[in-house]
Amino acid sequence: MSAPIYDVMVVGAGSAGMSAGYHLARRGARVLLIDAFDPPHREGSHHGETRLIRHAYKKGSAYISLALRADELWRELEQLAGTTLLVRSGVINIADPEHYSFGSRPDDARAFGVSVEMLDGAEMRRRWPGLDLPDHFIGMYEPEAGYLFSERAIAAYRRLAEAAGAKLVTNTPVLRVTADQAGVAAETAEGVFRAEKALLSAGAWFEQLEPFVRFPLRPLRIPVGWFGTESAEYRAGEFPGFTLHTAEGGFYGFPDLGGGLKIGKHDGGRDWRPGEPLHPFGHYETDEQSLRQVVQKYMPRAAGPLLQSSVCKYEFTPDEDFVIDRHPQHPNVLVIGGLSGHGFKFASALGEIAADLLLNGSTRFDLGAFSLSRFI
Repeated sequence: MSAPIYDVMVVGAGSAGMSAGYHLARRGARVLLIDAFDPPHREGSHHGETRLIRHAYKKGSAYISLALRADELWRELEQLAGTTLLVRSGVINIADPEHYSFGSRPDDARAFGVSVEMLDGAEMRRRWPGLDLPDHFIGMYEPEAGYLFSERAIAAYRRLAEAAGAKLVTNTPVLRVTADQAGVAAETAEGVFRAEKALLSAGAWFEQLEPFVRFPLRPLRIPVGWFGTESAEYRAGEFPGFTLHTAEGGFYGFPDLGGGLKIGKHDGGRDWRPGEPLHPFGHYETDEQSLRQVVQKYMPRAAGPLLQSSVCKYEFTPDEDFVIDRHPQHPNVLVIGGLSGHGFKFASALGEIAADLLLNGSTRFDLGAFSLSRFI
């Protein structure tokens, strides 16, 4: 392998990848980012305007400290980019206790200083009259949580990364990755790119990097809809972000920002593989049906006409936990993937962790829960 031109190459410049490109470049590394599209774009997991940011999390010690650091870094990015990226709307996590339990999440959150309130159905209806919930439903309210403007955040990281000297190659799929003691090579139709080290952050497209890296990953097509609201009680500033766990499944959503109340089904979706067509919203009758029935039942005055729609890609690991680990044969290659539909909120911290590991060899976070070795 000829001498590498770059210190670090990032394969996949989506949420974690673009954040890493920024954090690496700002520390003086010679950085190359390669993406199959032109980020921010609609071919990955970061489009659709908004993503929730929450801090009370399952497996508290593994995720809560990451979420809190990510929050700090999003605020830092806001200052650097001069634009609003994080809105503290509050997030109400709603559950039918016959189908879902918050388990230790409230206690874990409080142990990390995260504010949470436990509410019953009547109290949730009183605070947010747009909700129509049975009395036995429970809610875990996070007043400091909210939502992020996802595409705006990717664009901000891209602008700052390039200003710090990072090179971005767009619309260039990576066909093959190889590595040896001299460095890492990424083969593309435009030629071969080389670096001393690499971050692989290919999202739902990791299959295309096999056999160099392989771990169990299930890409899914996830439909998202925006529904017209009849009342101001669903508007931003009045209504929080939400998650909903009921007999109908697991859902997440956002207040009406002017284009309707947004809702998606976290545990729905259809299998998809790289190279296959991603059918648009409405291709399947259940796309709208599965969302509308839940809005009609629990937020009835937000069940107006479908105003917007989208589909995005999740990439689930079997346990729905991330992979953040070095390649088992090539310690100069870091793998971040399997974000399983809940990774965007952490992207700012994941980029910092990538820079720490690739440039300094260590991070202050315990990443044991995210090991690649748990699958191989």
